[in-house]
Amino acid sequence: MTTAVLVLAGVLVVALVIGFLVRRRLLLMGLGAVTMWLRPVGSSRWSVGVAWYGGDALLWYRALSLSVRPQQRLCRTEFRVAGRRGPGRDDVALPDDAVVLTCQTGSGPKELAMDTSTVTGFLSWLESAPPVH
Repeated sequence: MTTAVLVLAGVLVVALVIGFLVRRRLLLMGLGAVTMWLRPVGSSRWSVGVAWYGGDALLWYRALSLSVRPQQRLCRTEFRVAGRRGPGRDDVALPDDAVVLTCQTGSGPKELAMDTSTVTGFLSWLESAPPVH
């Protein structure tokens, strides 16, 4: 009985790991998909995820989740970059070469962090939004 429970638990853990990896791979396959860290301003905790930007919104999916729905949907017309900086002393979860963007969004202020190579494409997408009437 104990061996069967341990084998079942092991199979479950392996299935979850495979599920996370397959989901992440599928999310990163799309055009405009990048690894991006997100945190609400004032929070001390960064969350890593996969972001898709295209069309009129940035869709952000938490990395450690099996959900197929985005945890954040940030509308491009309500999105403003207020500042840009490198990772600070309190940003230990971020890679050294990350760029942190302080943003104003329709759902409140947020900070987004991404690799340096991603920033130019992201800002170009953001600035190419059609004018709001």
